[in-house]
Amino acid sequence: MIPKKIDYQTASAIKLMLQKLNIYNARVLIDLEKQTVEAQEDDYSIDDLLEAAGTLSPERGRELLEEVNRSREEWDS
Repeated sequence: MIPKKIDYQTASAIKLMLQKLNIYNARVLIDLEKQTVEAQEDDYSIDDLLEAAGTLSPERGRELLEEVNRSREEWDS
């Protein structure tokens, strides 16, 4: 799918309609044919993760890596 940019006013109107359905997720899939709205979890694509990783300082990157390694050790025990 190719994403299409929408203006602020349209985005706000859609957000308001979704809130009336108690949908507060940042990402949703609207199927007009099936007349359904699917709230998507806050999954991040590999591109999102790589982009975010580029904004980490080397020190913060090491801290996160250490945390992951500790978590893996706990899972293995």
